[in-house]
Amino acid sequence: MIRFKSRYAGWLLYLWAALSIPTAQANPPTLDADAIVEAAVDHWRGESSYMVQTMTVNRSDWRRTLSLQGWTRGQTDALIRFTAPVKDAGNATLKLDQAMWIFTPKLNQVIKLPASMMAQSWMGSDFSYNDLAKSDQLIDDFDHRLISQEQENGFWVFTIESIPKPDAPVVWGKEVTRIRDDYVLLEQQFFDQAMVLVKRMVTEKIGEIDGRKYPMVLTMYDLDEADRWTRVETLEGRFNLPVPAFLFTLSNLRNPRPWSLP
Repeated sequence: MIRFKSRYAGWLLYLWAALSIPTAQANPPTLDADAIVEAAVDHWRGESSYMVQTMTVNRSDWRRTLSLQGWTRGQTDALIRFTAPVKDAGNATLKLDQAMWIFTPKLNQVIKLPASMMAQSWMGSDFSYNDLAKSDQLIDDFDHRLISQEQENGFWVFTIESIPKPDAPVVWGKEVTRIRDDYVLLEQQFFDQAMVLVKRMVTEKIGEIDGRKYPMVLTMYDLDEADRWTRVETLEGRFNLPVPAFLFTLSNLRNPRPWSLP
């Protein structure tokens, strides 16, 4: 059964103990679509989070894997810094509310991304800069409708259709999300303005991080091209830790200050 949390309570971008599958209720919980989406975002990010991940970008003729660290604060702020390979180490992205900046060591320059660039590929992957901002945007800029609920592997799974609000600054014509009743996001589908499905993000493996079930492996599939996908694997993580304010500054984006987990 879903346990409600405040909007900023209880999380972002994933070894694996066998899952203890609960027995689903005979009837699904009575919830509206907005509550389900908000609960899932809260579960994804928490009040704050820290993640160590790898990102593998696959194309028909090449594949590369990058290592990264990520921090989040609330539903709007995030810092992602790449640590490997050497040629990508130091590249970083900072999101504060709806604004986003990138830092490239080769140029030694912080660049604020204009709105026109938000749909572009992030670090050559199948994730866009808009995808990095999706948590708060999914809550604030879409109207949600529960279109189905069904039992699957001992859980209730809710399928929610999200339509952009009038004049919302989003690139998608529609998103469809499948969310388990323990907050775990199972799949997200992205439709263009012509309502053609163009991308799918799928949870490939579920594990446990810091006491909560979590998508340990997520894959974004680009449906326009075969063998085009990006996989994010979470190696370790923490939730609801006291992250210092200096992490989410332009100064720290360019010149990272040392900080250890409490």
